[in-house]
Amino acid sequence: MSDVKSTNITWHEGDLPRDERFKALNCTGATLWFTGLSASGKSTIASALEQVLVANGVNSYRLDGDNVRFGLNKNLGFSAEDRAENIRRIGEVAKLFADSGCVSLTSFISPYRGDRDQCRELHVEGKLPFIEIYVDTPLDVCESRDPKGLYKKARAGEIKGFTGIDDPYEEPTNPELVLKTADHSVDQCVQQCLELLASKGIVNVTANA
Repeated sequence: MSDVKSTNITWHEGDLPRDERFKALNCTGATLWFTGLSASGKSTIASALEQVLVANGVNSYRLDGDNVRFGLNKNLGFSAEDRAENIRRIGEVAKLFADSGCVSLTSFISPYRGDRDQCRELHVEGKLPFIEIYVDTPLDVCESRDPKGLYKKARAGEIKGFTGIDDPYEEPTNPELVLKTADHSVDQCVQQCLELLASKGIVNVTANA
């Protein structure tokens, strides 16, 4: 679904170089890609981190897995092909946000390693930071949380192809950060994200804005 079908198109560079944009806006764009099982804590951590960043004057925006399926990706289901297209589109959107100087926070199960790697490659090609954050939460912990009741439905056979139950989740092989939400609080996970961002020279803020 990612083949280019448009014809007679030419990339227009514009007159504003990225470094000039970032300097004028006093920011550095980047994408933080939160991946993990449903109910692992991806959205909760991304939401808390977004709040801290914005409170400190950092332009940040969260792209949530469910939210984008109400609009941009409302025509996609949950087959392997549709999941791949879902992630491809979000990778492109996150890249645009990062290019604009925004710290983009994506929270998607994104179960297939190859799809996540393609998103990384998009950013590498665009010379933009891509930070993969694995929210590593045991399946039994995710099931015990089950805020949307999805695991219960999957176990009852009401949902087919549910990641972690009857569809695979391919763990990242070399993520920039691993968050253990069964052992650490949301605030502690946010602090780990902030420390990583600071170490990479992207932002340098504290959680006590």
